Amino acid sequence: MIPVGKPTIGDEEIAAVNEVMHSGMLAQGAVVTQFENEFAEFCGTKEAVGINSGTAALHAALLALGIGDGDEVIVPTFTFIATATAVSMCGARPVMVDVDPKTYTINPDEVAKHISSKTKAVIGVHLFGQPFDIAPVKDICEDNGLFLIEDCAQAHGAVYKGKKVGGFGDAGCFSFYPTKNMTTGEGGMVTTDDLRLAEKVRRVINHGQSEKYLHTELGFNLRMSNLNAAIGRVQLSRLDGFNKKRQENAAFYNDNLNCTGISTPFCRDDSVHVYHQYVVELGDEFKMDRESFMNFLREKGIGSAVHYPMPVHMQPLYKSDFNKADCPVSEDLSKKVLSLPVHPGVGISECEYICETINRI
Repeated sequence: MIPVGKPTIGDEEIAAVNEVMHSGMLAQGAVVTQFENEFAEFCGTKEAVGINSGTAALHAALLALGIGDGDEVIVPTFTFIATATAVSMCGARPVMVDVDPKTYTINPDEVAKHISSKTKAVIGVHLFGQPFDIAPVKDICEDNGLFLIEDCAQAHGAVYKGKKVGGFGDAGCFSFYPTKNMTTGEGGMVTTDDLRLAEKVRRVINHGQSEKYLHTELGFNLRMSNLNAAIGRVQLSRLDGFNKKRQENAAFYNDNLNCTGISTPFCRDDSVHVYHQYVVELGDEFKMDRESFMNFLREKGIGSAVHYPMPVHMQPLYKSDFNKADCPVSEDLSKKVLSLPVHPGVGISECEYICETINRI
């Protein structure tokens, strides 16, 4: 089976973990600091704060920005649910908005329409490896005094207008889950150019400590370990190569998938897509329904997945609050999208097989 997602781990990562194990310094320490500094340099930001998951990165960034009870945060509804639940965990209300039908990312016009007196921030998601259209969203935030958070969980190394994502908003939030473009096993990172915000995040994730055993505010235990950071440092050094392979695989699909009813991903001219997922769209003229197509692929040894089968506003957790949300694009996409294997472990011969198999339909 050609899996739709798979981490790429080698001897160098294993050796890095062994070095930490033998050092005896397993929890947060110097290796985390080294990883933070290297990741900040990679993103072009002044600060990066290691954390134990991408969800925790969003949660901590929102708390550090003062988001809390009674506040509203605008989020796209076509995303993984953590974008919204991180807002809920702060006691604030996520306001779901629709996405652009071509890029699948947050629609700036919908953001402008949903601002209220309670709105305090906007979270834009760089979905599937493609940056959202940052400039108009950032203008809206600046005009209305709102914070802008970039959800970069799927976009390590993606570029918008010549600059890597993670440094455009007040905070950028990354995930290092195993199937992401790079991994630490589990982990995340908050990037920012605001030194005070970075220090606030550090307190939030470390029991509210301003110094050892001096707790000045309510905090959590959301720290990254040296073990995770050791993997991350090696993965970061390999990230450009990983992304290049993803882009090569995506380009092959773009050039060779020619089955009627399948649309390949759209990529903005001003952006560099890093293809966390290669997401095709099945049109009405396609000869199978999606479930039958996935079963067909599985029988041929090809993995696939749906990202995402249900918009966030329709999830049971939120449906009672957003049962009248007007998000037709997201609802339509959830019925039509399908992800094909694009990760660095997929060779060109496998891409050829996938295209030939699909084109025969």
